[in-house]
Amino acid sequence: MKKQGYYSSGKFARMANVTLRTIRYYDKQDILKPSLVSESGARFYTDKDFARLQQILLLKYLGFSLDDIREMTIDDTDYHFMLNSLKIQLKLVQDRIEQMQLVETAIMDTSEAIQKEHTIDWNQMLNLIHLTGMEKSLKNQYQNASNISARIHLHNLYSQNRQGWFPWIYEQLEMRPWIRVLELGCGDGTLWTENLKSIPGQADITLSDISEGMLRDARRAIGARDGRFSYEVFDCGHIPFESGSFDLVIANHVLFYCEDIRRVCEEVRRVLKPDGRFLCSAYGQDHMKEVSLLVQGFDDRIVLSADKLYDRFGMENGAVILKEHFKACEWRMYEDCLMVPEPEPLISYVLSCHGNQGQYITERYKEFRAYVKRKTDKGFRITKEAGVFVCGDKYE
Repeated sequence: MKKQGYYSSGKFARMANVTLRTIRYYDKQDILKPSLVSESGARFYTDKDFARLQQILLLKYLGFSLDDIREMTIDDTDYHFMLNSLKIQLKLVQDRIEQMQLVETAIMDTSEAIQKEHTIDWNQMLNLIHLTGMEKSLKNQYQNASNISARIHLHNLYSQNRQGWFPWIYEQLEMRPWIRVLELGCGDGTLWTENLKSIPGQADITLSDISEGMLRDARRAIGARDGRFSYEVFDCGHIPFESGSFDLVIANHVLFYCEDIRRVCEEVRRVLKPDGRFLCSAYGQDHMKEVSLLVQGFDDRIVLSADKLYDRFGMENGAVILKEHFKACEWRMYEDCLMVPEPEPLISYVLSCHGNQGQYITERYKEFRAYVKRKTDKGFRITKEAGVFVCGDKYE
């Protein structure tokens, strides 16, 4: 049997420069299934299968297990998925290069110390062990970067407010020369990369995050030589700066993730100057509600997030929490909605959520994609209900 555009297992393996045994093993492990199986059991692959094989081989090269790879890839070769996948893979490769450079330096320093002192510095040895164990965190970094990318991509593509969320947030900052800024939970630094040309040259901006991987992404995107920026890893419940250090503190979609929101607010107020301002964004109860209704229409067992973030800190209750710590508090609404005309970016968004959707979508992915395509064929409207609180003791 020979069909146009299909390759036998053997030919597919030879073209990809891998063994037939490898292709059969990936099939058996449900990582790379053939596009066609004949009545006699012969397996055939297409050009699109090369894209998935590329993802698998790269992730394997970077040290991920087959179980990890099964969770981190999805059987879709639409250009939206492929472009996003390649961008995230590039970040992974860059992270591994930086990691190996650190390992190289640590080995050279340890070897030099042993040659000079004729003894072992066990602190250096512990640091070397830590560096060589860093690959354990790469999976979480990959997933975090993938999730953030999927969410930003959907909003960038289909938001009806042409200004965009990050330029609007930047406008609310009211940046000025010599301002000293702290951002909590900066993620990949998109707030700043989208507004680099508008930032005063004399600004002093500290970006912080609990994830070293996110800070690496931010530093890489902004440029390590940009002297306006410094980077710190810490939990925002314990801000390692002196009281009265900053003119402005920013928490963009961060507070509802914090275990102790009131503790974070106390720390923010402490590090703010007397006339400083605190900007923190939040969602309303109706934000993206149509997405939850969409997936529950497909399978009512799906819950996109076990935690309703707006219940912890949102448009409806945020002012009550903030006024315990700041004399003035004003809500500013970002007027927007999404009009989505195609399924792929919406599916990426759904898969990025912190719920149980993976249990019910992955095995029925083609069915789910067809379902979302029907829903988006005539345009799918999604409510956006988000904005920022602007707080301070002297802010009016």
